Amino acid sequence: MTSLAESIPYIQIVLAALIIVAVLLQQSDASTGGAFGGADNWNSGYHTRRGFEKFIFNTTIILGILFVLFSLLAITIK
Repeated sequence: MTSLAESIPYIQIVLAALIIVAVLLQQSDASTGGAFGGADNWNSGYHTRRGFEKFIFNTTIILGILFVLFSLLAITIK
């Protein structure tokens, strides 16, 4: 169990880096005005993800869940 406790921080670093890469790979059609509530692209968030975009989206969700689980595991082991 100690080897798992020692390796959790490294696993979290790798997961964090993968989450950053996955988020940066996602496409965004929203302009800067959309980030601040602009009305110029009110429906840009409603589209169907297909192919690689869907894969990256699902991978980001899975990586986020794994990161949370490893964080909770690190808290319970200490």
